[in-house]
Amino acid sequence: MSDFVTVARVGDVKNGQVKTFHVNGKDIALCNVEGTYFATQDLCTHDGGPLGEGELWGYDIECPRHGGRFDVRTGQVTALPPMFPIKTFPVRVEEDDIQVAIE
Repeated sequence: MSDFVTVARVGDVKNGQVKTFHVNGKDIALCNVEGTYFATQDLCTHDGGPLGEGELWGYDIECPRHGGRFDVRTGQVTALPPMFPIKTFPVRVEEDDIQVAIE
């Protein structure tokens, strides 16, 4: 089991926003969907597009390059062209700290 690492504070990532962070050697996209935080890998599985620069559409994050979408809760593809899911990471909030566990 991975240890949780503090990456941000509550309020750093506003509702409907995505921000990227470098955690334990990996780039992650931290998403805020109606006050719940989700963490995914920052790279689209289609061509390596920066998901952290994409937009949130509800629980879907959209890659800015070709419009592929992934569910931030599960990593599953919700709109092509990607064929493979993205990694997701556990997130917890401890007081005002947003923490992510990266394996």
